[in-house]
Amino acid sequence: MSQYWPFIITGIATGALYGVAAMGLVLTYKTTGIFNFAHGSIAAAAAYLFYELHVQHGMAWPLATAITIALLSVVGGVLLERVARALAGAPASAKIVATVGLMLLIQGTAFAIYNDARPFPQFLPQHLYRFGGINVSADQIIAVVIATLAAAGLSVFFRVSRTGIAMRGVVDNPALLDLTGTSPARVRTQAWMIGNAFAALSGVLLAPKLGLDAFLLTLLVVQAFGAAAVARFTSLPLAYVGGLGIGVAGALSTKYVGAHPALAGLPYSLPFLVLFGILVFTRKGRFTETVRARRVVAQRSFPPAVTWAGRAVLLAVLIAIPHRVGARLPVYNNGLIMVIVFLSLSLLVRTSGQVSLCHAGFAAVGAAVFSHLAHGAGLPWPVALVGAGLAAVPIGAIVAIPAIRIAGVYLALATFGFGILLERMAYPTSLMFGSYGTRTAPRPKLGGLDLTSNVRYYYVCLAVMLLVAATSVVINRSRLGRLLRGMADSPVALATLGTAVNVSRVLVFCISAFMAGIAGGLFAAQAGQIGYIGFGAFTSIIWLAVLALAGRGEFSAAFIGAFVISVVPTYLDSPTYSKLQPVLFGAFALLAALSEGGALNVKDRLGSFASRRADRTAERLSRSPVRDRLATVTAAAGQS
Repeated sequence: MSQYWPFIITGIATGALYGVAAMGLVLTYKTTGIFNFAHGSIAAAAAYLFYELHVQHGMAWPLATAITIALLSVVGGVLLERVARALAGAPASAKIVATVGLMLLIQGTAFAIYNDARPFPQFLPQHLYRFGGINVSADQIIAVVIATLAAAGLSVFFRVSRTGIAMRGVVDNPALLDLTGTSPARVRTQAWMIGNAFAALSGVLLAPKLGLDAFLLTLLVVQAFGAAAVARFTSLPLAYVGGLGIGVAGALSTKYVGAHPALAGLPYSLPFLVLFGILVFTRKGRFTETVRARRVVAQRSFPPAVTWAGRAVLLAVLIAIPHRVGARLPVYNNGLIMVIVFLSLSLLVRTSGQVSLCHAGFAAVGAAVFSHLAHGAGLPWPVALVGAGLAAVPIGAIVAIPAIRIAGVYLALATFGFGILLERMAYPTSLMFGSYGTRTAPRPKLGGLDLTSNVRYYYVCLAVMLLVAATSVVINRSRLGRLLRGMADSPVALATLGTAVNVSRVLVFCISAFMAGIAGGLFAAQAGQIGYIGFGAFTSIIWLAVLALAGRGEFSAAFIGAFVISVVPTYLDSPTYSKLQPVLFGAFALLAALSEGGALNVKDRLGSFASRRADRTAERLSRSPVRDRLATVTAAAGQS
């Protein structure tokens, strides 16, 4: 047993911090209904602020920790409560995009200020203590004690204190709580403050192990999602226990993966394996959230003649691009491929209302399979491209399994967990990118026609993109498209009418995965050599954010999103824009989500404000003594 104790102690030290982060996450979700994907970014922001106070300005670490937690909890709590209130009537996709945008905004700001990762000094004591033949460092003991006390304190506070009872009440019936004289908004603000405080605490304590790296800190705290799933997103004590269990299991797994290189990604993937497994295999109906009707927005449509004229102009511009852009043509090739990506993602998210955070995984499968078929097996280029799309279909069907059982934020979490598993467990295998991380992929040669030049390959990509766009038009105008839109509005109503809703869910995932697989094959041929870089799980999050800020157009959003993410950066090729790009993406995604929730409808808000002012003025006039005097004078004048 002695050989396991070092791993168990390490796992407890890390798992306690997972548990603390998970408790903050569960608390805010319970009280506000918003699952905060930016929870890890808040932890990263705390690490950066602590670094600035303690390292850069020499402040004592206890004081720096207290200021960091207090500042992020108060400021972040107030701001997040306002965002959550504005998103109260928004669909699940808007709530996810809002917190994803906030995550990108915080990460981008950190990178823009500090440029790169930095070492983070150990600020806790490092003395070694020996227990039963095992060395335990003082910082591990302190971290576990702090985390345990914080977890116990929150559990007691939530059950005993008046504020904690009010937090439980705001979940059950906020209107009834309001009648007792307690403001639900104030209670939710307090919940956000406590949740942010726990995220900040975990970030400060984890930073010495990882260094000052916003991406790594965010990703590590994101592993608390698995602990939150163990708690069924409701129980604070179970969230802490789940964090401990995942930390210990992950540490123990490192003892065995050394002899099995194929399992090298298992320790870091374990929280997401737990997350995906719990969400998929828990009985149906256990994970449900309140589903609100989608906000109907009046679509302004041009006359058919104007619409077709615009399409003709766009097609003419696309055809003329290779003769106008010169050396930037490969960028436009990537732009056309990204149109396919966004068309496939829009079909899934916008048309059917299914939120997927593993879309980059579909493209990665297509890229790897295309390389195997075109370069390895030597199949004809069109056959290999279709094979790349077909290879992604079974992956789409697997991802559709959670969609049958869960929806909304739970589906987003399940697909995000699957994307992490795919990235860490499948990408390094020989089935995909192998140990070298890259695969060779050829450009097309059809018979005696060489299409390998940039100009000719551009027209190949254009032809494929137009074919996919035409397929999207047919699907959206067909009975399947109407079923998918109806499923997004009310799957229960469709099921009541006898429609096989589950079949529609699986079908839309498979079609979307096929299109994304095609895009992955085109990416591989465009680059000539493709690797896993660019297909990470967080890439899927960025794609969803860009689609949100590209507008609500059925097809225009795909072109705008592709233009923004692929073409615009080359024309703004400056260090300033490179630093600020994630910040801009995050900010605009947040604004787009708020707009979809109706919070930024300026015309309605101004009208509502004017109406309230008019009512208030009328009320004041009705109570004014001047009015009574004028009435008396008028009556006297009439009598005389």
